[in-house]
Amino acid sequence: MAEVRSLVITGNGTNCHKESAHAAELAGADSVSTVYFSDLIAGRCRVEDYNFLIFPGGFLDGDDLGAAQAGALRWQYATTENGDPLVNQLKAFFTAGGLILGICNGFQLLVKLGLLPAVDGNYFDRQVSLSHNDSAKFEDRWVHLKVNKKSPCVFTKDLDLLEMPIRHGEGKLIAKDDTVLDALERENLVALRYAHPETGEPTQEYPFNPNGSPGGIAGLTDPTGRILGLMPHPEAFNHPTNHPAWTRGARPTLGTVLMENAVKYIKSL
Repeated sequence: MAEVRSLVITGNGTNCHKESAHAAELAGADSVSTVYFSDLIAGRCRVEDYNFLIFPGGFLDGDDLGAAQAGALRWQYATTENGDPLVNQLKAFFTAGGLILGICNGFQLLVKLGLLPAVDGNYFDRQVSLSHNDSAKFEDRWVHLKVNKKSPCVFTKDLDLLEMPIRHGEGKLIAKDDTVLDALERENLVALRYAHPETGEPTQEYPFNPNGSPGGIAGLTDPTGRILGLMPHPEAFNHPTNHPAWTRGARPTLGTVLMENAVKYIKSL
């Protein structure tokens, strides 16, 4: 049974790292380390020493240049004190079989790095991005999510309907062309969609789809299913009392179930 070693990366404005680390602990990770991006540069930590990597939400670089754009450039071009490109650690981590979860700004980072959706297996090729909500305002609300059961995503295995909070101003998925959108459907790389609370089916209706993403896209996976990026915050629903209707008896599935699936997958290796 493999030991689950989780790494949560923070710094440069990220502010959901503590909740993300707590959620990973609740999910059963054997160890959880929270490090600053600068720790990676200084060589105090190496990504490939872990097998569950979490890019948490938060206002990375204040969303200057667009959500996570500056962060993506930093990952692409930063070098360690030894002069090695930092992105090579990320590549080695994934090649070795590691799991990656990107939440909100972390999701935006993954798409700008080109780790998602990796249509046709083309990693580190930016194929989609996340732009301003159709409402032209910051959205802070709870949403319902429908799981695509045909998706290869290990995080969403055996799940159906979920509820989670969202809080973002740039969450609308846009693709560089229609062929990418078609490929997302053909390869089942859409892992999660915003759903109508009454029907449980994917929706474009506002505010149930809070940003206008086509097809209700709320989360993407890659062809291996080992990467998940989503705009909602699973780490923010780590206890029943987080839910706004908990005093009225609501007991929906906790968002930490996504991380629990990741832990189960690693332990099964």
